[in-house]
Parts: sequence; structure tokens; C-alpha cells
Amino acid sequence: MPTIRRAAIDFGITNTDVLVETDGALRHWMLPSRGVPDEARVAAVLAEGGVALADVEALAATGGRSRELPDHLGSTRVERVGEMAAIGRGGQIAARIEAEPLLVVSCGSGTAAVAARGAEYAHISGTAVGGGTLQVLGRLLLGTADPRAIDALAATGDRNGVDLALGDVVGAGIGLLHADTTAVNFGRIGREAFEPGRADIAAGLVTLVGQTIGLITINAARAQSINRILLIGRLLDLPTLQDAILKVGGLYGVTLDVAPNPGYVTALGALYHL
Repeated sequence: MPTIRRAAIDFGITNTDVLVETDGALRHWMLPSRGVPDEARVAAVLAEGGVALADVEALAATGGRSRELPDHLGSTRVERVGEMAAIGRGGQIAARIEAEPLLVVSCGSGTAAVAARGAEYAHISGTAVGGGTLQVLGRLLLGTADPRAIDALAATGDRNGVDLALGDVVGAGIGLLHADTTAVNFGRIGREAFEPGRADIAAGLVTLVGQTIGLITINAARAQSINRILLIGRLLDLPTLQDAILKVGGLYGVTLDVAPNPGYVTALGALYHL
């Protein structure tokens, strides 16, 4: 195995993402997060992709409790990268934006909005609603915490089977919002005595999570006077969830861009701090 000049690991709450540079090319893989990121865990995470820790010259670590790692693991130099800096820098690289202010919104187990201005990265907003919310409410309401299963159900469901739209409440749209816009998430269940179908519940759940993220994103961008917005994070791998977020942007006339390979952007940002 040739010596690998640099690698990066993003220790997320749910998933751990790995990015390795070999001969100028990037390789990446993912595995479920578990345990404390100590030397044994780092070695195991790298070994998952066939890489030995001893063959890595420099490792960037971000997320979770990565700040507790020492400066060296054996002969490998370790640089601990703050998560906001990793998110912001990764967003700039993915969007190919350096000088212009950029809002990078990381959609993971929770949601973090980071303002990237040159080499300055600041957490300016966010919400505890995210993939973790989707999984837990999915378990309670649908009997599954599998995001892919929830996504597949939602794709066949109708959110208005459980939600109340503005047309239901006031009989018309309001301002920029048309009559079909959600007025009360899951409000139909509270108003009417019926047993909703699982697919409609899934569609309502995806809508709840996606709309919350979308509104937080738009309001954060406006508060910071930032015009460019990039969405990153593994939650965007779910088509129905990504669609729910983007529809919020459409309602308010705001362009929300999705990064290529959105799940690896934070690891990418950490890598380029080496």
C-alpha cells in the first residue's frame, strides 16, 4: 500500500464519512457511527476502505468528539478541524465559490447553517429538526426508522392526506403562498376523525422536516444578506426530502443549490485544511 499523503474523517452523529487522497484522486466511503473516535476507531474506519492508519501521513478529523484526538496517532499527524470550518470550506469547494459570501446548510441528523465569507466561517442558525427527527418520528408513527423506507412510502403518499392546506383553512392562498401550501402540519388528523394511511403519514413527515429546514435556510440567508445558498449533507440523498426543501425555495423565489455528493462535503472541507 503506497503512503497516502492526506485523509479526512467526518464523525457524524449517525454516519461517519471518510475521504482519502491517493495519487491526486479522491476515494470516499461511509459507515455507521459508533464508539468514541480514538486510535482504534480511526484505524477501523480507515481499514473499512482498505487503508492502514500507518500509511496515512496526515489526517484531518472533524465532527463528534474528534477534538479529543491527540496530535499524532502513531506516525500519522492529526489535525482537528472545527465542524463549522469544515462545513463552510467544503461548501466553498463544492460550489466553486471563494470571494462571494455563501450560506452552507448541512442537513444531517440536525441542521446547521454556516456563513462562509472568505476564510471566515460562522454558525449563524440551524434547527434540531433533521434526519434524526425523521428517523425517530418514523419509528413512532410508521414502525420504521429506516430513512429509505420512509422515503419510499412518502413517494407514494399525499401530504394533504394529513396536513391542512391554506385552502382548507382560509379558502385561498396568502401573498406568495398558493392555496395548496401547508398551513398546519398534520392538522387534518386533529380536525377530522379518521385513520390516515402510512404513505400519507410518511409524506406528511417528510414535508414537516423538509419545510422546517427550508424556512430556516431562507430566513438565515436573508438575515445575513447572503444570496448564494448551498445544501449539503446525507439527508439530501432522500429524493422526497430534497424535493420538500427545494419546494420551499420555489415558494419564496429563492434558489437553493444542492452540492454534488452532498454527504461528503464536510469531510472535503476538513481535507483541504491540511
